Amino acid sequence: MPSVHSSPFHQMENPSLISLLQHTTNREKRSKTRSSTGGGGGIFRMFKLLPMLTSGCKMVALLGRPRKPLLPDHATTGTLFGHRRGRVSLAIQEDPHRLPIFVIELPMSSTAFQKEMASDIVRLSLESETKTHKKKVLEEFVWGVYCNGRKYGYSIRRKNMTDDELHVMQSLRGVSMGAGVLPALTEKESAVDGELTYMRARFDRVVGSKDSEAFHMINPEGAEDGQELSIFFVRIH
Repeated sequence: MPSVHSSPFHQMENPSLISLLQHTTNREKRSKTRSSTGGGGGIFRMFKLLPMLTSGCKMVALLGRPRKPLLPDHATTGTLFGHRRGRVSLAIQEDPHRLPIFVIELPMSSTAFQKEMASDIVRLSLESETKTHKKKVLEEFVWGVYCNGRKYGYSIRRKNMTDDELHVMQSLRGVSMGAGVLPALTEKESAVDGELTYMRARFDRVVGSKDSEAFHMINPEGAEDGQELSIFFVRIH
């Protein structure tokens, strides 16, 4: 069992992983250049403000619900969501109008994730130790979850979405990107777990090999504030 602060990539010195990390390093260099020239706030920064938002202040209303996608169709949609006093879930969609290809409840609370986002660069890493080659990497079920090098535990990919998760996907069906607060499925749920917050963005998908993929958040044009969110999926043999 790796230590709490161990790097999630300590066992994976392979060409596919190196290509993914090089891609990320190049993005970080570009982001530092952009941040030195200034820039407005992006989706990532809006999500940091969520503790101050209430259900009466929904970013979805400010962003609108565009009929046409704001970014190229080949971009992947990623959504991080959860109740304030609950855990964070991740959903990945190839098309925001269709069901996700990957859904998982992460073993970290919304509060813990907010703390991790205090950094301008957030790396969320999921490792699978399955030894089969018959599945695509995103089809694996059991994942070790790291955030910024800290191991939070294990999670199992959803085979079927919960009512809460379906509610979020349906509510955000017309939203390409944004961050804010959604009404909970029930008033009782909202009272117990707190308001339901979300961040949705488009991601550049990078396939390193059959055992590794990465998703890098695309900031909206004019919001180049140097903040980065990357999600890695790696299968270890």
